[in-house]
Amino acid sequence: MSGGGRGRLGRLTEAVLGGARAARDKARELRDEFRTSDEPERALVAPLVPGQELRYVGLAPVRAPEGHRAGSQLVDRVGDEMAEALDPRALFGLLNIVNPVVWVDAVMTPVRLAAGVLLLPGKAAVLAAGVPGEEEPPAGPPQQAPAREPLPLTEEQEAFRALFRLSRYRPLADQLAEIAYRRRYVFSGDLATLAGSLLLFLERYTGTPLAVTDTHLHLLRMGRRPDEGRPDKRQPRLLWSVQRSRIARIDCDHGGARLMHFPSTIVFDDGSWIRIVNPATRDDQNRFLAAVKEIPGQRPAG
Repeated sequence: MSGGGRGRLGRLTEAVLGGARAARDKARELRDEFRTSDEPERALVAPLVPGQELRYVGLAPVRAPEGHRAGSQLVDRVGDEMAEALDPRALFGLLNIVNPVVWVDAVMTPVRLAAGVLLLPGKAAVLAAGVPGEEEPPAGPPQQAPAREPLPLTEEQEAFRALFRLSRYRPLADQLAEIAYRRRYVFSGDLATLAGSLLLFLERYTGTPLAVTDTHLHLLRMGRRPDEGRPDKRQPRLLWSVQRSRIARIDCDHGGARLMHFPSTIVFDDGSWIRIVNPATRDDQNRFLAAVKEIPGQRPAG
């Protein structure tokens, strides 16, 4: 090869290598832009879990998606009865609720245990504070029909109603059955379980990341991190907690988006399960996977 040919080849090689270096540097820049740390959140949450080793705090709200493949079994079974879904009596039948009154107490039990809330009115009011409730019937002028009377509830039932902002003018059983039916695709279908209690809090509150310690899985009410340069005024609260020993497995996947879509299915020892989606960065996903590595389950490859 002549000297001119070798020179052209050398310049071509340098151009290719230069382009590869530029692409590599841009990739690193983008990766660093999405690199995150949960140190600010850990500092806020640590006082809420004394004596526990805080291993992970989520950076984005956890959501329960509308669809789950396991729900198709129920859809196939109910078929034409879907049109009657708004009738509580049909809901009770579809959800195998034999006694709605007893069922309400059964739903309250896992909430009471997992949330660590005694459901007395004062504590329920503290947790429910700051979130708009359901609009109640206006009093109206005297010539209008009188407003409906609230249904009688026990002290604990009233605290439970206030905690989840349920209407005081409709039976609790009807409202809970509608929640269970509406979310039948994303959990095992029985609100009187650990998965059901977690679903109620996800249904009720927004800005609810998960936190993982060496002994517990927690659901927090905290909100998003403020923009850079703004003061961090968040005051996180524990909404729901369960011991890690009660988690049978956690199956995770990157999801179709891989970077920002992180679905997980949590299965509890009572047989109930719930599918949640965390819109998180890859760093956040990796921190969560490291925090639950001792818990059995499927993990994303690569």
